[in-house]
Amino acid sequence: MRNKSIRNKLLVITAAFAAATLPGGAAVATATPSPQPAASHNSLPGQLAGLLPSDKIVLRSADKVDLDKDTVTLPLRKGNANGKTVWYIITEASDVGIAHDLNVNYAPKLINMPIGCTACVQDVTLKTPSVEENRFGPAEINFNGGVDFSPARVLNPGPGVFPPATAEPGAVGETGYSPFIRVNGSPVVYNAPIVAVGDGPFDVIHHTNTADRVLGVHPAAPSGPGQYHQASVDLLLVHGFDAGQPILYISTESNDKVTATLERATYVPTLSQSPFNGGDDDLGSARERIFPFINGQVGANNSQAQGLIHLIKDGHATEDAYAGNVGLIQALRNGGDALNVQGDFPTLTDPRHSEAYSPLWEAQFGQWTDKAIKLGLDKRQIDENQIFNLAATHPDLITGPNGGPFGGQGVVINCPVIGFTLNAPADSLAAPVDGSQH
Repeated sequence: MRNKSIRNKLLVITAAFAAATLPGGAAVATATPSPQPAASHNSLPGQLAGLLPSDKIVLRSADKVDLDKDTVTLPLRKGNANGKTVWYIITEASDVGIAHDLNVNYAPKLINMPIGCTACVQDVTLKTPSVEENRFGPAEINFNGGVDFSPARVLNPGPGVFPPATAEPGAVGETGYSPFIRVNGSPVVYNAPIVAVGDGPFDVIHHTNTADRVLGVHPAAPSGPGQYHQASVDLLLVHGFDAGQPILYISTESNDKVTATLERATYVPTLSQSPFNGGDDDLGSARERIFPFINGQVGANNSQAQGLIHLIKDGHATEDAYAGNVGLIQALRNGGDALNVQGDFPTLTDPRHSEAYSPLWEAQFGQWTDKAIKLGLDKRQIDENQIFNLAATHPDLITGPNGGPFGGQGVVINCPVIGFTLNAPADSLAAPVDGSQH
C-alpha cells in the first residue's frame, strides 16, 4: 500500500478549506463544493432529494439524512487508541434498553460476536471525566487498537471490470482493532467504528486521517447555558433494498480487501472468524445476509442496473468520495450504487426477523449465467426470498462467483442501517420455496 504523505501535501496546496474549531483549538478541513448540476433521471424509487423525514430514519441518533448531499450526520465521540486521539460512532447495541437509551439500532445477535473469536470484540475501558473536564459530553473510550487511514485507496478495473486488477483499501485496522466493543465490566456489545484519528485538521478529500466515507467533520461546542452541542460527522450513504423497499445504510469495515475497497471501508481481516460462515438465524450466529450481484445490468439511467460491475462503471467507484465530487454524489443518488439486497431489517413485521437484525452482513454473491443474460433475465433484484427462490429453483440462471455454488463465501461487511426512502420494509415479497435457504 502507498502512503499518502505526498498527496496530503498536495491537498494542503490545492484544496480549499474552511476552518472550524474543535475542542482544544484544532481545525476541521472541508472541501469547497462545486455548484450542483440538475439531477439526471433517477432509477431508484422513493424520496430522491431533501431531508429524509424522521419517521423514515431507523437509526434514531442520526441528526439528519440529507439526500441532496447523500449523507447521514451522526454523533461523533472522542476516544484514545495507543496514545492517539480517535473519533468513533455508535450504531448498534446488543441490549434493548441501552439501544433505546442511546437511540441506536437494537442488534441482539451482537452478543454472539465473541463465540469462537475473542479478537472479534475488543474489551475497552471507560475514562470517567471529572466535573471540570465534562459536564454534558460523553466519556472517553480507551481502545486497544485503532485504524490506519494513511494508505491510499486504489481501485483499478480488471479486463472484465470485476474482479479488479488492483484493490487496495484506504484504511486498515491496527492490531487489536475491531469495531465491536465491550466496556470492561459490562456484557453489552456495541458497534463502534472508528472513522477519524487525530486532533485535526481532518482530510475529508483524500482521507489521509478519516474513513473514505467521511465527507465532513463538525466540532463539539457549548451552545448556551446548560447546553452542549456534540461533535458530528457526515458519512456517505449506501443505497440498497430490503423486502422490496429502497433502504439506506453505511459501510464501515470488511474482512476482505476487494470488498473493503469497493465499500470504502476499513479492512479488518479478524472479522473472518466472526460466528459463523453460512450462519444466519442459527445458534450462535452474529451474522445476517446481504446479496451483492457481480454482473447485473449496467447503465447510469437503467432501471434494471445493479451490481459490482455497475458500481465500478457507473458509480465512480475508482474516485475519492468528497463533498465537492458532484459527479460521484449525483451518480450514487441516481442509482449508481451496487444496490445490494439485505436480509432482516429492524422494521420487519415478524419479530423473528426484525430482532434477528445484525449490522454484520455475510455477503452471498450472485452471478448471472450466460443463459440468464442472453434471455434478458438478469433483472434488478430487491427481495431476499425472491433471490433464495431463484437460486434454489434456477441454478441455470444464478450461481455463486465463477459458476460456483450460491451461498456464503466468507466475506463479511459491517453495514449499519440508517433508514428507508419509501415505505418501511415489512414483509418479504415471496414465501420461500421448499429447499431454499431462509
